[in-house]
Amino acid sequence: MFTGLIQQVGRLARIEFSGEAGRLWLNASFPDPLQPGESIAVNGACLTLVEQRGQLLAFDILRETFARTALADKAPGAPLNLERALRLGDPLGGHLVSGHVDGTGDLVAISSAGRDTVLDIACKPLIADMVPKGSIAIDGVSLTLVNVDHTTGRFTVHIIPHTWQHTALASLSPGQRVNLETDMMAKYVRATLQTAPHPPAPAITWQHLQDAGFI
Repeated sequence: MFTGLIQQVGRLARIEFSGEAGRLWLNASFPDPLQPGESIAVNGACLTLVEQRGQLLAFDILRETFARTALADKAPGAPLNLERALRLGDPLGGHLVSGHVDGTGDLVAISSAGRDTVLDIACKPLIADMVPKGSIAIDGVSLTLVNVDHTTGRFTVHIIPHTWQHTALASLSPGQRVNLETDMMAKYVRATLQTAPHPPAPAITWQHLQDAGFI
């Protein structure tokens, strides 16, 4: 489990595949020692650290994960947002993020609103789980939804200067894909409403209308 507050920005070294299994290598430096087997969110995707050679970190990655996230678009040297898994007692500075990317969105435009940077992103398949002022993780960064258009499937977020300067979001340009994870609670509520049995509504009769005082 993560909270969407980026701790380090690493650099992609290489990605290697043999069949369905692969290994992602990146360069990063954390202030505290890392342990093999621990989970680290890499641009929002929860990956398992399997090897460390100084600042060179290796993660196992399935081809399925590679295909379903925007990691497939990254070239060596690309900056990557990194966050270690939460421990009990750690502050939840962002929102609860599982590290299971729901899909990717297309960055339509980047603009300014005062000191903030505004990202306009299109992702119609996931828009049902978004509401204004709700939470979303974009490339692992916890952000607040501002405008949500369920008709066009587009939404916007505003990014303060500190976040823009200290994450890999600043390297984005229109036309690129980003990893998206919608709010966990929104997904559970929608799934419950869609799958829970709904008792049939009682038939309205003249007696019901009389008892209710309508006639």
